[in-house]
Amino acid sequence: MAIKITDECINCGACEPECPNNAIYDAGVSWKFSDGTALDGVIDFGEGVTLDANESQEAISNEVYYIVSDKCTECVGFHDEPQCAAVCPVDCCVEDEDVRESEDELLAKKAWLHAE
Repeated sequence: MAIKITDECINCGACEPECPNNAIYDAGVSWKFSDGTALDGVIDFGEGVTLDANESQEAISNEVYYIVSDKCTECVGFHDEPQCAAVCPVDCCVEDEDVRESEDELLAKKAWLHAE
């Protein structure tokens, strides 16, 4: 599963530089699949769904920092625990119950994001 940031976030920004996938963004800031990853150009998600990795995507939150679940690997393959949760002073980086992924799926996502 991915990690999410709850509305208890105090917008301190401690989590953002810790993410190895650049999946954490400040409130209101647009994001890209290419940010901090090896993804570039057209991404094919299958079944005719494609997206330009360099195209800006709308911010997920305008109130607090947010995590893009499609880029979050819970730090699997990088660290023993999610680094955002480890550094969060108010414990608002928690498991996202709506996005469940196995360790193998998270490792595959890591490999996809970083062209391994």
